[in-house]
Amino acid sequence: MPTAAVTARAGSRPTLNKVPEITVYFWIIKVLCTTVGESAADYLNSTVGLGLGTTTALMSVLLVVALAAQFRVRRYIPGVYWTTVVLISVVGTLITDNLTDGLNVSLIVSTVAFSALLALTFVLWYRVERTLSIHSIVTRRREVFYWLAVLFTFALGTAAGDLLTDRLGLSLFSAVVIFAVAIAVVHVAHRWLGLGPILSFWIAYVLTRPLGGSTGDYLSGATDEGGAGLGTLATSLLFLVAIVATVVYLTVTRKDRTELVQPGSHPMVPGQPGVEQAAVVDR
Repeated sequence: MPTAAVTARAGSRPTLNKVPEITVYFWIIKVLCTTVGESAADYLNSTVGLGLGTTTALMSVLLVVALAAQFRVRRYIPGVYWTTVVLISVVGTLITDNLTDGLNVSLIVSTVAFSALLALTFVLWYRVERTLSIHSIVTRRREVFYWLAVLFTFALGTAAGDLLTDRLGLSLFSAVVIFAVAIAVVHVAHRWLGLGPILSFWIAYVLTRPLGGSTGDYLSGATDEGGAGLGTLATSLLFLVAIVATVVYLTVTRKDRTELVQPGSHPMVPGQPGVEQAAVVDR
């Protein structure tokens, strides 16, 4: 089984790429994770009655454990990676909920604050590493920047999505449609209008949070409120089963494993990893 090392910056522990290839499976499972993040947080907070504080503390501990496992492994492992995404989705949602419901911070302030924090993360990431490619997550330092950006995208997506939904007075189903169309517009802009691959990826990544959240709200919402009436528990279990099935499929088929990283590839295009420096991972 041939392997090759990754060229990393001096002073950083070299490792294999820790992020999956951006295929259609990536976006499917990302939306599934964000839906679980919304419905699971609501279920634990409201239905079980743990409250925001206890729910946030519990899920934060689980996230720390998942991140420790993710940082410990030397390559992308679907089960570890996507467990971390599910938990960071829940925690990102809860951060915004705590600010809005617990501290009465307006959604406008939250949206601006998380946008600034995300922008600052990207600035520092680029100044230190000279790349924002998600397919060059080959050192511990880059992985820290990556997961910090992911956390802020979930918090920002929650705040911006709730703000837009509240301001426009959208129904549960229409919110799903609007955010789905917004992602389609980003794809068109990237594919045919020249929108950069990295910018396209992160805009889509932010938008999948309100899409997944709106989907969770619609499926779990009561029928008299325009929802499907599944409830938060059924919705969470349904999407968790879908996530597990997809992760098992990807683990077996290795369809989202980065095989060869090539300079200049576009991360928004299924089947093409995007990175600014060359690296070969195990096959």
